[in-house]
Amino acid sequence: MMNDNKPIPSLYEWAGGMPVFVELFDKFYDKVLADNILEPIFKHMSPQHRLHVAHFVAEVLGGPKLYSESEGSHFEMIRHHLSKHLTQQHRQRWMELLLRTADEMKLPDDPEFRSAFLAYLEWGTRIAIINSNMDSINEPPDIPMPKWGWGVPGGPFIG
Repeated sequence: MMNDNKPIPSLYEWAGGMPVFVELFDKFYDKVLADNILEPIFKHMSPQHRLHVAHFVAEVLGGPKLYSESEGSHFEMIRHHLSKHLTQQHRQRWMELLLRTADEMKLPDDPEFRSAFLAYLEWGTRIAIINSNMDSINEPPDIPMPKWGWGVPGGPFIG
């Protein structure tokens, strides 16, 4: 049961803040580049890709607006996926490697955090597949950044 006297932290705060997201995506993309399914897709990514993804996901989960204020926009994120022709196999491996990395790093594994984190990743990766099979964007250039919260659980268990 939640303690009503304590403010509910964002998913970003509960995960541990920006250093956690930077390390998560750094270690994750090391796995991606060693993976026979994902390496062909990501082998030409820019050196900044890992950091951009860390900043994007951190912002979506309630962190600072580093991505949207200095690195791109949601429209730009969509644009990066156009015509990449990602498949369910790519998506599933991406999810598998990211969740394995989260476990190895001992990201919070309480049911509330993991259900919200997994829900965002499922939603985002499925949208990426849809966008990757399009040749143009049907969204306005100022489409807002997604914002993801705790969902049904309402927040972490705080004793």
